[in-house]
Amino acid sequence: MNALDDLKVRRAAIAFILVTAVLDIVAMGIIIPVLPHLIEEFVGSNAQAGWINGVFVALWAGMQFLCSPIIGSLSDKYGRRPVILISCAGLALDYVLMAVAPNLWWLAAGRIIAGITSSSFTTVFAYMADITEPEKRAKAYGLIGAAFSGGFVLGPVLGGFLGELGPRVPFWFAAVLSGVAFIYGLFVLPESLAPEKRMAFSWKRANPVGALILLKRHAELAGLAVVNFLLYFAHHVFSAVFVLYAALRYGWGPVQVGLLLALVGVLDMIVQGLLVGPVSKRLGERSTLVLGLFGGTIGISLMGWAPTGWAFIAAMLPNALWGLAMPTIQALMTRRVGEDEQGQLQGANNSVGAIAGVLSPLFFGWIYTHSTGGHFQGVATWIESWAGHGPASRLLVGGLYDPGLAFYLAAVVLFLAGIIGWIVGRNATRAEAAEA
Repeated sequence: MNALDDLKVRRAAIAFILVTAVLDIVAMGIIIPVLPHLIEEFVGSNAQAGWINGVFVALWAGMQFLCSPIIGSLSDKYGRRPVILISCAGLALDYVLMAVAPNLWWLAAGRIIAGITSSSFTTVFAYMADITEPEKRAKAYGLIGAAFSGGFVLGPVLGGFLGELGPRVPFWFAAVLSGVAFIYGLFVLPESLAPEKRMAFSWKRANPVGALILLKRHAELAGLAVVNFLLYFAHHVFSAVFVLYAALRYGWGPVQVGLLLALVGVLDMIVQGLLVGPVSKRLGERSTLVLGLFGGTIGISLMGWAPTGWAFIAAMLPNALWGLAMPTIQALMTRRVGEDEQGQLQGANNSVGAIAGVLSPLFFGWIYTHSTGGHFQGVATWIESWAGHGPASRLLVGGLYDPGLAFYLAAVVLFLAGIIGWIVGRNATRAEAAEA
């Protein structure tokens, strides 16, 4: 195969994987505006639904933690294509299960199955690593991020409007889309991992703890994994409480939430699809990473403060810079492992995100339930006894009953990630220079 033919194959492979990713993400995005409200129908309380929704997100993430390294290692042995196809088929069946769920237990089972089948998202990143040169991976991962964002532009909008027809209608539509993704991939998605580059399956590498051992190989890799954890932890404030927060504070229903999430997706597409490459080339990956994390810190702080819906929308602009962080973390990490370990690395990364995904929704769901339900009286009394009744005390006590408290705490986590990212990124850059 000559260079021109090889270039055409690479471009086709990139197009195929991006289309498959978009279809899957659209299906996932469709249910976002309606699932918390379906939970609220079962439990009858906005505050209580925040906690239950956090538990459901944690169940999903727990399955990601257990299954991501297994799926990543399986893709290293058998190739990326079969893993992606099985995932699409599994998601289609899962959405059917959730569409007919008669109670919370069925919904919980659906979130568990979705967590298992969605673990193949690690394979999408490994697929891109297979067909992209190391120095171009930040831009390539930006394209994946833009594809995911594109799915979230269309998905929540569809989900919002379909939700007006009934809270279960979006689940049926999501099942159809996942089925289309399976059929599309079955006929057009090529394999990206050549047989000679495959690695034997090993439970030592495939179990969650074994996969995480890879991250200890270099201090920079472990440090970047910590940043990744904190980023995921902060991000799950949206999946845990946003839909309920928007309904409580601004009176937004599924349509408004869907449109807003679509705007988030558009901004994310712009940042990850158009800005990551030029910005990382101009500033370097470390500075781009830190810029994204600090921009997200400002944006998410303003979201917690926003007294009106328009103020919340304005806060989305600095928050969109968050999209600079994930591709640059991925690019920095992929250069620290060999080509035959990319699947394992992505499995380990997804396990890190899954740990955050278990802990974060439980934490933010609990915070939301207590801050909106008035359950922090004991803490408020302790603050007043310790700090008196001055302005600082009133500010702290008032914050305990602010619906935006979860967003403020997420901003603190993201700020910490920015500090660590600056330090670790500097060390990684120095290590690469020494190795060169």
